[in-house]
Amino acid sequence: MCVFCRIVKGEASGEIVYQDEEVTAFRDINPKAPTHILVVPNKHIRSLAYVEPEDTFLLGRLLQVVKDLAHQEGIERSGYRLVMNCGYGAGQVVNHLHLHLLGGWRLD
Repeated sequence: MCVFCRIVKGEASGEIVYQDEEVTAFRDINPKAPTHILVVPNKHIRSLAYVEPEDTFLLGRLLQVVKDLAHQEGIERSGYRLVMNCGYGAGQVVNHLHLHLLGGWRLD
């Protein structure tokens, strides 16, 4: 079982900032910005390359949670970056689809 699945199930520590039956969000342990939250589906999907047609609603749900978290964190007006790496060559370290919500600083 991957580390993100373990965090979702409460078997590994993580500073969870949001969780429902489909999505979990937690702070990155090695933040690259003042706000750095990982948003993951509770269902294990290795990466975007492994998404199936039945996952379409879930992907939209991830984006809605990102929007809500940006508001909660106070970065919706100043702006934020959303990153998804797909595969090792793109920098994906954990093989569980996830979005990086980054904000709280000005990107030049």
